Amino acid sequence: MLSPLLDALGCAVTGIGLEPDGHFPRDPEPTAANLTDLGVLVRESGAQLGFAVDPDVDRLSLVDEEGVPLGEDLTLALCAHAVLRRHEGPVVTNLSTSRVVEDVARAASVPLIRSPVGEVNVSRRMAEVGAVVGGEGNGGVILPDLHLTRDAPLACALILQHLLDEGTGLRAAAARWPSYAIVKEKVGFPRERIGDVYTALSQESSGARANTEDGLRLDWDSASEWLHVRPSGTEPIVRLIAEAPTETRARDIVRRARELLHRLSRGIT
Repeated sequence: MLSPLLDALGCAVTGIGLEPDGHFPRDPEPTAANLTDLGVLVRESGAQLGFAVDPDVDRLSLVDEEGVPLGEDLTLALCAHAVLRRHEGPVVTNLSTSRVVEDVARAASVPLIRSPVGEVNVSRRMAEVGAVVGGEGNGGVILPDLHLTRDAPLACALILQHLLDEGTGLRAAAARWPSYAIVKEKVGFPRERIGDVYTALSQESSGARANTEDGLRLDWDSASEWLHVRPSGTEPIVRLIAEAPTETRARDIVRRARELLHRLSRGIT
């Protein structure tokens, strides 16, 4: 699906897993851990970058010219920068998306607005605030001038435009922005007691900025750290997502939250 667009944009394309036969050659999630083969192809072919999508082609992940996956959150950040060079206006993303999108919005002097997790929630918030670009940290980019749904081919075009604007390769374009590490875990916990979790976390997180629109997100702005705690809608688990400038620190934030959940599950407060 991407090849005709990239051909039309003047790209020389070498691909893997392009057969539309219903069989995905890798885990379909376009996460860094699943892009080893693409990284090898980029290096061996001498490509300038690699694009990876999910089965319904609404999420895009990036691999730089050295074959290194950059993580899905950077897709929206770089696409947003390309749009904001041309149109000023709000940027919308969900509460579990990286701070790097905030950094891009701040550099353009436009507001970054958070919504609950979910494409429909992002799209509705974009329509409400008149956003010029938005999306989710899973590699989903939404451009309202085209339509209000995630679109990986659109994201490919915006990434290529961004590299032309910057006059650099993908690695250098990414290095312009702060680097963060995101850690995600899930913990078994009864949904009916999730309010106890929010109360305990808020009490133990003095100085954090809290958002309760979708679970509980705590931001420690001066440290560039955050924690998002939200229950699954389909199973008795709680999702823990933390971001910090280092993986060690992000894992520590998740560990402390996980230990609190375990104490609560044993009736210890």
